[in-house]
Amino acid sequence: MSVRLDHRLPQLTWVRLSLVVGAVLTLAWTRWAGAGLDARVVSDLVLFCLIPGALALAYGRDLGFRADRRAVLHAVGLAAFVLPFYLVGSTLPTIRAFYPMWGLESAAPAAFLPHAAKQLLVVVAAETYYRGFLCVGVRELGPKSVLISPVVYALAHASKPPVELLLSGPTDVLFGAVDYRSTSILPSVVAHGGGLVLLDWLVLHEPVIAPERVLGWLAWLPLPL
Repeated sequence: MSVRLDHRLPQLTWVRLSLVVGAVLTLAWTRWAGAGLDARVVSDLVLFCLIPGALALAYGRDLGFRADRRAVLHAVGLAAFVLPFYLVGSTLPTIRAFYPMWGLESAAPAAFLPHAAKQLLVVVAAETYYRGFLCVGVRELGPKSVLISPVVYALAHASKPPVELLLSGPTDVLFGAVDYRSTSILPSVVAHGGGLVLLDWLVLHEPVIAPERVLGWLAWLPLPL
């Protein structure tokens, strides 16, 4: 006697579906993400933006694509909060050796602006996935939804300077908490995207603060700076 398969398998809730699809997308990203910026734009937009967006649209779910007054205010506040971290970070030798990524060597507008635009697309994709799909999109879990992606987000920063890897988990929680409260990914898109563009611009110029002074401030950290 035949038994219908859908009677034997547990029905996936949206939260479970998001976690399963999220795990698959993360694994796919580790295999597909290209080394160049153009390749990253394509892989990240497809895996982190288009697929979660299409799934959310099919299920009538919200990933935080809104820009109301509260989201704008939170975006300004979050960007202002992280600004000092980018200013200080841009003076550290390990950061200046690693950035700008993807071969940018000039702050001339003809080179810098196209690079910045592509990098912003990568950020939009990342925020759609980490803070949209895996946070705002599963907000029925309550505040603990901000704790879903920090480990995965940190692993995505494993190849970056140690101080950035150290901060990636707490940064994910902070960005997720602000987006969760805003029901919008606008704050993290603005803070993350604007911060990366600013960091690249700062690294291509003389440090705004003497590196020796910053290294003295952070000498207590057991990390190469």
